[in-house]
Formats: sequence, C-alpha cells, structure tokens
Amino acid sequence: MIPDFDSVRLIDVSRNFGRRRALARVSFTAQAGDIIGLLGPNGAGKSTLISVLATLVAPTSGEVRYGEFSARTPAAALRARIGLLAHELFLYPELTARQNLGFFSNLYGLPPAGVDAALARANLLDRADDDVSSFSRGMRQRLAFERALLPSPRLVLMDEPFTGLDDRAIGTVAARLREIAAAGSIVIVATHDLDLAEGLVTRVVLVREGRIVGDEPATTNLRARYRSMAGGA
Repeated sequence: MIPDFDSVRLIDVSRNFGRRRALARVSFTAQAGDIIGLLGPNGAGKSTLISVLATLVAPTSGEVRYGEFSARTPAAALRARIGLLAHELFLYPELTARQNLGFFSNLYGLPPAGVDAALARANLLDRADDDVSSFSRGMRQRLAFERALLPSPRLVLMDEPFTGLDDRAIGTVAARLREIAAAGSIVIVATHDLDLAEGLVTRVVLVREGRIVGDEPATTNLRARYRSMAGGA
C-alpha cells in the first residue's frame, strides 16, 4: 500500500554527523496547502532538514510523521508520495530530456503520456531529444523540477529551486508551486534568497545553526522580519 497523508510533523528531530550537530531538536508541522519557506543562511541546516523529510537521512533522535505513518514505514512506499529537488538534480547527462523523464516515469509506474506534458511545462519540447549534457544549468533545473513532480507527490521538497533560472522561469516555477499547493500538496522550499521567497511562501520557518528560531505566517516586508527573527544575524 502507498501511504497517503495531509500533514508532516517533525518532533524534536536532531541529526549529528560525527561531532557536528546539523539539526538540534527541530519541531514543526506542515499541512496540505502550505508553502513553507525554510529560510536561513548557508550552513544553517536547511538541506539536512530537507534530506530528513525526504527519508534520505535518518534522524539521530526524534521522529518524523507523515500523517499517521512514521518514517519507519518502508522508505520506498513513502518516497512514492515525495517529490524532491535537491542540489543534486538526479538527471542522467548521457540521456536525452525525454529519456530522463521516461525513465523516472517508468520507475513510478506512470503512463508515458505524461512525459511530453512535463517537457512542455519545462519549456523543453524543442530540446526533448537532445542529451542533457548539452543543457545549461537553468535548463537542467527546469527538467529536474518537472522530474520531481511526475508522481503528483503529496510532499514537495525544494532545495534552492530557483538556481540558474531566468526571471521568466522563476515566475513559471513559482506559479506551479502555488498550483500544486492549492491542489492539496505540502510544499517546503529551502532558500536563502528572501526576494524570491517574498510573495511565494505562506509561512516562514527560520533556521539558524540547526535550530528553528522563528515560525510564523508570511506577510509583507519579509527582509525586515528575517533580520528581526534572526536577531540581526
């Protein structure tokens, strides 16, 4: 059975790498329809938190719950409900754009008909049969973004999703994230770019030195609030 859920809850999650503590007793809950911005400087623990939510890294202590299911649920079953865009784009450069999406679509047991629709959303139909090795970083980013959304995931995890994108592509990605959140997905976006987060996220979770130091609804003047929540850091 593939589990379904409409909330994700972290309960006192810590993660150590040797003597270094990347996360320290992190707790928060995300609900369907949320677009949560994980904000914080580089090295704050945002990427580790995304990896924990994606079931790629196990907490050293604490618990993650996906609705009524725990992260101890077989990982493959949970991952069928999770879409991840990380720094590593999980694309095969020797394959074409169409072959990449076809490969992942087949892994999810999806019909091949959705591949061309995803390529169109990525504005890559005219390059569908070119090797990904010939793509710019922005083109790869757009392709990986659609790869992450192929299974219509319940939990969408985006780690710096706007890297390499021009203004038009940024607008397209932001609109797509709003669309999938409105359809009932949980969207969590890790970024240090306040300008891009402004107007997109519905809630701000501020991370610093592996700890949550702020959690509140997003409003205007995000930059001033970020400075206030971060204590001037």
